[in-house]
Amino acid sequence: MTRKHAQKAALVALALALPVTGSTLAAQEQAPLRLRAFAINLNNRARTNTIDIVIERWSTPEEIERLRGILIEQAGDRLLAALQKIRPRCGYTRTSNSLGWDLQFARETQLEDGTRRIVVATDRPISMWEARNSPRSREYEFSLAEIRLGPDGKGQGKAITMAKLAFDKEKNTLEIENYQREPVRLNEITIVK
Repeated sequence: MTRKHAQKAALVALALALPVTGSTLAAQEQAPLRLRAFAINLNNRARTNTIDIVIERWSTPEEIERLRGILIEQAGDRLLAALQKIRPRCGYTRTSNSLGWDLQFARETQLEDGTRRIVVATDRPISMWEARNSPRSREYEFSLAEIRLGPDGKGQGKAITMAKLAFDKEKNTLEIENYQREPVRLNEITIVK
């Protein structure tokens, strides 16, 4: 447990753990949405990169309910398989020096103060080394990000690139365990026209 810390409710508002709230119907009409962020990863060696997040469509209410049900009733055991089966993809993410990676979940909520809250989730890429050696990091199967955009189209966010998900039925909350020391910071997020 030296490199990982439990981040209970770090992204507790992850859309599949909470009831559908806020205005989501208007968001359905806004896809595609192209975002660019400056990512700062302070885990291990400090690294920075530009990341593009492209939302091609928003997750449907049926997809959200199905994923929520699996997470709550089956303790997340089948969540990864259910997430990977979602078609068509909701979008993709990529860095300036990599190929894209499909996003299987994307949800936008309009908050009362005019801020847009965007949550995306995907299965995480597994390196050849991880596949061959099966280290403990293989247990952290998800990548998640939460973005807050102001009315001016600029914002910030956080991403957890290696996450394990569990649902605490007693507290009715999603628990996110981050394998790394801290989330990746997403700064200077802007909408790309």
